[in-house]
Amino acid sequence: MKTIVIGGGPAGIISALHASKSGDEVILLEKMNSLGKKLLITGKGRCNITSSFPMQDFISNVPGNGNFLYSAFNQFTNKDIINLLEKEGVKVKEERGHRIFPVSDKSKDVLDALLNEVKKAKVKIQTNTKVERILVENGKAIGVEYNQKDRMYADKIILATGGKSYPVTGSTGDGYKMAKELRT
Repeated sequence: MKTIVIGGGPAGIISALHASKSGDEVILLEKMNSLGKKLLITGKGRCNITSSFPMQDFISNVPGNGNFLYSAFNQFTNKDIINLLEKEGVKVKEERGHRIFPVSDKSKDVLDALLNEVKKAKVKIQTNTKVERILVENGKAIGVEYNQKDRMYADKIILATGGKSYPVTGSTGDGYKMAKELRT
């Protein structure tokens, strides 16, 4: 099976890792020139990785009815990300407000650990690749159209573009448009 992951932030990287571990050939597409741009500025460059709260607290802090996230939050928990990073040599610390940071206070250490995992998983990375739309045939996602003219096909597509919070990092809301087009 071939999987395309759209978005090279932490969610896209972790998704690519999990797809690869299930035996898929994985291609990670990122429109920026490198992965993890927004991760590098989180926590004022220190990378607020997660919280030490129990998973039920994550769910209860989701606006509206967070119970729909129960399964997802229990498939990959705050402890799982900490374990993954510590396996790569990134020690973490807890600060006020249950916030978890790398001991080094360097977000680059977190990104490097994730990229090292991606490399070991043999995920193919393609940067400077702006996905414009997800291709659908007979109600099934079959590939992507990118860089205004190129196409790539796969058995599975994971949309992990993030939100629309910091355009200079690539967080421009592209995924909202692609997801909305899938509904029509």
